[in-house]
Order: sequence, then structure tokens, then C-alpha cells
Amino acid sequence: MTAFRIALKKVSPEQLFMGSVLLVNGGNYLYNLLLGRLLGPEVFAEAALLVTLLLVLSFLGMTFQLATAKFAVLFSDADWEAFQNMMYRYALGFGLLIGILLFAFAENLQQIFQTDSALLFKTFAVGIPLYFFMSVNRGKYQGRQDYGNLSVTYQTEMWSRLLVTLGLLWFVPLPPAFLVALGIALSFVFGLIPSDFRLSSLFKKLSLSADRKKQVTQFMVLTACYEFTQIIINNSDILLVKHYFDALDAGLYASLALIGRVVYFVAWMFVMLLLPTVVQKQKDGEPTAPVLFKYVGYIGLLSLVIVLACTLFPKMIITVLFGDSYLAMAPLLWQYALATSLFAISNIFAYYFLSLDHYVPVMVSGVFGISQVGLIVFFHSSLNMVVQVQIITMIALLIAQLLYFAHKSIMR
Repeated sequence: MTAFRIALKKVSPEQLFMGSVLLVNGGNYLYNLLLGRLLGPEVFAEAALLVTLLLVLSFLGMTFQLATAKFAVLFSDADWEAFQNMMYRYALGFGLLIGILLFAFAENLQQIFQTDSALLFKTFAVGIPLYFFMSVNRGKYQGRQDYGNLSVTYQTEMWSRLLVTLGLLWFVPLPPAFLVALGIALSFVFGLIPSDFRLSSLFKKLSLSADRKKQVTQFMVLTACYEFTQIIINNSDILLVKHYFDALDAGLYASLALIGRVVYFVAWMFVMLLLPTVVQKQKDGEPTAPVLFKYVGYIGLLSLVIVLACTLFPKMIITVLFGDSYLAMAPLLWQYALATSLFAISNIFAYYFLSLDHYVPVMVSGVFGISQVGLIVFFHSSLNMVVQVQIITMIALLIAQLLYFAHKSIMR
């Protein structure tokens, strides 16, 4: 026991957080894999749609989290308290707006995505305001580099979603998609642990100066625009496949996307570490490019390993993770992993520039995100074509990010 404590003291907070994120990603993978095996391809298509909506929500929440993280580094004392209260008010207002819209248009979404019921969208909508509160809470811990509490919030959300959803599916005789939506909504409650938020702080009459507020608004708009492009690039393929293809093909494609996106989920861990580090180094007048190179190297190496594994052992990977019912996707596995890897590397560049308040990468990502949607709309005769369209788009996006980085380096 003593040896374990000594070893634990040698682990840095960043390493502890990275280990925690790997565990969270593993838990989320287990959650999706169990849903795939328990429900079968057709029913899993609806569960995967809910998971995709959760990913869309997480990108929206990242606007609040990254803004809070950045200004937790830059603001202090009265400015920090006023900013914190403002962010909680924004989170409440925006969360209620999104929740009400999703609830109101649930029947329309049922028709668009060909689900059995609109109830799953309404259930999901109820928990949305909590998610944005949770995002602000996480941003505080991220900006302060309090990776212990930040890790706990992700762990409580992930484990509660896994255990509650499985419990509901095993013991409650209701439609599976509704139970999955209920499990997701309840996990947002647990994700607020730990939190030092007080409801009374919403009503405190504190305000930022006009210059500070402009600085915050500018960064949030920039981040929101980029997160919107993330939503388009990372989720439009699943949503469009659910719209254009039947339930079986949509379920098979969802399993492919889940396996292929492992690179992206791990890359997200480095984004969490990247932003506060880059902001702090910029504030201190230190070079920031070495931080970028380090994380690009990590993601590049990880991508290479995963794409090779998907190329050499596609059938084994799919059989072990999802079962024989999903083997039709084996030939596409390496291609989807390649597309996701290219996106993950581009994403590290984009968040690096976002940390430095550069606008061009956001616009570039938006152009390619819209291009990807347009290409899939016009070229979707097969799932194979849908994947290849993404590879082409992501190669072009990465080249554009590299050219922008080279241009900024030369200009210095």
C-alpha cells in the first residue's frame, strides 16, 4: 500500500487526467458496445442516433467549457466572479432554449430520422440545461488545471450513464430507445458532481467591464462557430446515413463510426490539456508551437497504429467488439479510421489557433464541413461512397490547416 502511495505521488496531475480520460473513453466505448450487442443493428440505429445527439450537445457545451477555461487563466478576483456568474446565466438561458426547441420539434425529428417514437427526443431535451451547467463547471476546473476534480466530473457522468442505462434496459419493460434517452438525461445530474455552484450566485449584481465583456463575447462567438463546424464534420455522416439508408444499414454504419472514431476520442484528451497550456504560455510570452508539435506527434503515432490495426485485423476487431452481425462493415473499417485520424490531427491545429484567437482556421473548417455535407447529399449511393467522400474532405482540410500554420510561421 505504501509503495502504491509513493508511485501515485510521482504521477503528475496531467498524467492522472490522461489516465482518467482513457478510462472514460473506455467506459463510453463499453456503453456503446453493450448497446450494440443487446439491441441488434436495427434497434441500435436509434440508440446510436441518441449517442450522436449527445456528441452534438457535447460540442455545443464545449463553447462554454473552453471559454470558462480560457478566462479562468486570464481573469482573477472580481472579474473572475462576475465572469463566472455571467457564464452560469448564459448556460441556463441557452440550455433552456435548446431544450425547448428540441422538445417542440420532437415529432418533426421523428419523421426526419425515421424513429418509432418522438418520446426519446423529448426525454433527451429535459436534461439539456443541466449539461450546459456541467460544461461551465468543467471549464473552471480545466482553466485552473484542477485535473482531479475535472476527472471526477467525467467519471461520474460516464459510470452513471453506463450503469443506469443497463439497469433500465434489463429491468424496465419499455421501448429501448426511450430508456437509453432516460439514462443519458439522468447521467447529466451525476455529471454535476463535484460542483461548488450556488443558485444564489445567478442573482448577484456583478458585471464585467465593456472591454472584458467584448473579449469574452468575441471568443465565445469564435468558439461557437468552430464547434458548429465540429458538429457538422463529426456527426453529419451518421445523421445523413440515418436519413438516406434503412435501419439495418444505419445500424451497421453506426458500429463502423464508433470503432473508427477511437482516435478522435483520444485526441479530445489532448485538446483539454492544450488550451490552458497555450493560453498560459502566450500570457507569459513563451513560445507555444512546441506544445502543438508534441500533441500532433502523439495523435499522429496513435492514428498510425489504429489505421494499421484496422487494415490488418478488421474482421477480428468487429467480431470482438460488436459480433458477427456487423461483419459487413469490415472492408470499410480502415478507411473510416483514416478519415477520423485526418480529422483528429486537423482538430489539434484548429484548437491551437483557437487558443490564440485566430479566426481563419474556424472559417476554413466551416467551409470543409459544409462541403462534406454537400458531397454526401449528392454522393450516397453506397456506404462505401459516404466514407470515401469523408477521406477526400479531411485530406483537403488537413492540408489547409498546415498551409495556414506555415503562413503564420513565415509571417513571424
